[in-house]
Amino acid sequence: MPASPSSKPNPWLSIGELARRAGVAASALRYYETQGLLHSVRSAGGQRRYPRDALRRVAFIRAAQIVGISLDDIRASLAALPSQRTPTPRDWEALSADWLPRLQQRIDELTRLRDRLGNCIGCGCLSLSQCALYNPGDRAASLGDGPRYLIGEPPMEAPDQEPG
Repeated sequence: MPASPSSKPNPWLSIGELARRAGVAASALRYYETQGLLHSVRSAGGQRRYPRDALRRVAFIRAAQIVGISLDDIRASLAALPSQRTPTPRDWEALSADWLPRLQQRIDELTRLRDRLGNCIGCGCLSLSQCALYNPGDRAASLGDGPRYLIGEPPMEAPDQEPG
């Protein structure tokens, strides 16, 4: 039965309703809860009930995951939100502003990947042991672990080749 215009909506959502409204699986909500990203209370029958502001939290978690922010960073950000009241748009703006440098870094990394991917998918960014174009003799390994060229290390100059 739909709520009348004068009645307030129930302040609590069941796990099924939150999952449907947020567009995620109930198992994802349970996982977020085990990770300390969401909190629920139990009904008299032992069922999970989430406050309505959980919809914003789930949207925030999903947006953060899409851009590659770790669950640890998401948890730290959510911990900065007020726990005694529903976060305001200003609270969410402040939290999001902290992410702008990380998002720009991610954009820069993806742009570098896009621009270099067409040249040679192996191009030394994974320290392949043989790459005649960018990483002969696995020289990138001397720069450190991980995808050195992808994260911004310039490819090392190739030594002059002697004619064979």
